[in-house]
Amino acid sequence: MTKYIFVTGGVTSSLGKGIIAASLAKLLQSRGLKVTIQKFDPYINVDPGTLNPYEHGECFVTEDGAETDLDLGHYERFLNIFTSQANNVTTGRIYQTVINQEREGAYLGKTVQVIPHITDEIKRRMLLIGDTGQYDIVITEIGGTVGDIESLPFVEAVRQLQWEMEKEDCLVIHLTLIPYLKAAKELKTKPTQHSVKLLSENGVHPDIIACRTERPLNLDIRKKIALFCNVKTEAVIEVMDANSIYEVPLKMLQEGLDVIVLKKLHINGYSAPQLGKWKDFLDKLKYPSGKVTIGLIGKYIELQDAYKSILESFVHAGAMNECKVQVVNVHSEFITEENVEEKLGGFDGLLVAPGFGIRGVEGKIIAVQYARINKLPFFGICLGMQMAAIEFARNVLNLKDAHSTEMDPGTNNPVIDLMEEQKKVTSKGGTMRLGAYPCELKPATLAHDIYGHSPISERHRHRWEFNNAYLEPFEQAGMIASGKNPGTGLVEIIELQNHPFFIGVQYHPELKSTVENPQPIFVSFIKAAKEFAEKKVSVKNPLLQSEMI
Repeated sequence: MTKYIFVTGGVTSSLGKGIIAASLAKLLQSRGLKVTIQKFDPYINVDPGTLNPYEHGECFVTEDGAETDLDLGHYERFLNIFTSQANNVTTGRIYQTVINQEREGAYLGKTVQVIPHITDEIKRRMLLIGDTGQYDIVITEIGGTVGDIESLPFVEAVRQLQWEMEKEDCLVIHLTLIPYLKAAKELKTKPTQHSVKLLSENGVHPDIIACRTERPLNLDIRKKIALFCNVKTEAVIEVMDANSIYEVPLKMLQEGLDVIVLKKLHINGYSAPQLGKWKDFLDKLKYPSGKVTIGLIGKYIELQDAYKSILESFVHAGAMNECKVQVVNVHSEFITEENVEEKLGGFDGLLVAPGFGIRGVEGKIIAVQYARINKLPFFGICLGMQMAAIEFARNVLNLKDAHSTEMDPGTNNPVIDLMEEQKKVTSKGGTMRLGAYPCELKPATLAHDIYGHSPISERHRHRWEFNNAYLEPFEQAGMIASGKNPGTGLVEIIELQNHPFFIGVQYHPELKSTVENPQPIFVSFIKAAKEFAEKKVSVKNPLLQSEMI
C-alpha cells in the first residue's frame, strides 16, 4: 500500500518546504523506494500560467503540458523523474471541478459546501497519484503557512486523511522557524510552539518538526521543542542554512530524517542510501577548476525565482565542466548602443532569457548583436531565440523594420509571427503551445553535435514562432535552421555559422536539466564560455599563451 507524507509550513513563508520535501524524497529514492512529490497551492488561480513572474516566480512546464508551480522543478531536478498535471493542484482547480460537477447535477441538488465537497475533492486529488500503484511513497507539500485562511481546507483534508488512514500509512512533517535574537544571543522556540499549537487546533498533529535555523540546535532546545510540540526528541530535525540547495539531502541524511520516516511508516527491508553520483556532483560543485562569468539578459531580474530553472541549469552545467558559473543579471531595458560595451564587455558568454511583451526587447536585440559581432558565446531561449532572428534580419539581411507581431502587429517584415493555431485563441490560460514536442536535428550542425542523436524531445511554452517565409534568405546569409518539428516544420533551433557558439532555441531546455542529467546545450554553452575565458587570458598574457601552445 502507498504511504503518504504531508509537509506543512509555519511561522513564515519561504522556509523551503519544497527543498525539504525534495531532499527527503531523494533520500528515500536512494534507498530503493519509488517516490514522487506533489504540490497543493492555496491560491485561486487555476494554474500559475497567467501569473506575473514578479508575483510567483517562473512557471514550470511538465512533459504533458501542465503549467505548474516552480517547486515541481525542484522535484524533477532532485529525483530525475518527470512530474505531470496531477502533481500540482490549486484551490482554483479544486473549486472549478466542484462547481462544474454541481452544474452537471452530480450532487443531486444537495447544498455544496467546503466540508465535505471541497475537502473530498482535495482528498481525491491527494490520493490520485498513489492510487496508480506506481509509488511506494507520495509526498505532498501544502503551500502557504498554517493559519492562512486560504490553507484551511487543505489542512482539514489532511486531518481527515490522518483520521481515515492507519497510523503507519500517513505522516506529517511541519517545517517551522527557530529565529535567533542577536540582542538576547538566544534561539527562540516560542514561534514554533505557537505554530504547532495552531496546527493541532485544526486537528493535525505533526509527527516530525523540521526546524529552519541559522544556528545549531543543542539537545536542550530539541528536548524543549519535543516536550511542547508532543513529538519525540529524535523527531526534532535541525535544518541549517546551506551554501547550496543540493547539500540539503546530505544534511538531512546526517540528521536521520529518512530513518525516522521509515520507522514511523513501518517500512522495513530498505537498502543503504546510494548517493555516489550526488556526492560526485557536490564535489565538482564545491571544488571547481575554473570560472566563467555569464551575462543573463532578462526582463524580470529583480526576482531571482523568475529564472529559477535557468540558474539551476547553470549549476548543473558548471559542475559537469568542473567550472564555477557566476551569473550576472543585466536588465535588458537599460542596454543601449552607447553602453553595451560597458555592460557586456566583461562576460564570457551571454544568455538572452525568455519573456513576454515589448518592454526591454530592444536591449535584448542590442545584446544579441554584440555577441554576434564579438564572437561571444551566445545562447537564446524562446524570446531570446526570436530576438536573435530579429537582430539578424535587421542587421545582416538589412530588413530594418523586422520584428515580431507580438510587439509590432503592423510590421512589414514579421520574421516572428503568431502560430497559425494560435490566431483564433482568445482565452489566455493554458492555451499556449505547451509540453514536450519532438525535434529533428540537421546532421553536421552545432545542435546535432551537442545532443549527439536525433530526434530529440523538449518542452515548449510559446505562441509566436519563426516565420518560415524568411527561412531561405536567413540560411543563405549563414543563419541556419538546425532543428525543426517533423510534423509542422516549425523552426525549433537556429544557429549561426562561422561563430564559435551561437544558438537559439524556441523551446525551454532549462526545464529538463537535472543533477544526474545536465541539459546538453547548457553544458556545451559553459564549455564554450570556458574556452572563451581561457583565450582572453592567453591574449592578455603572451607568456602564458606560449606555455599553453
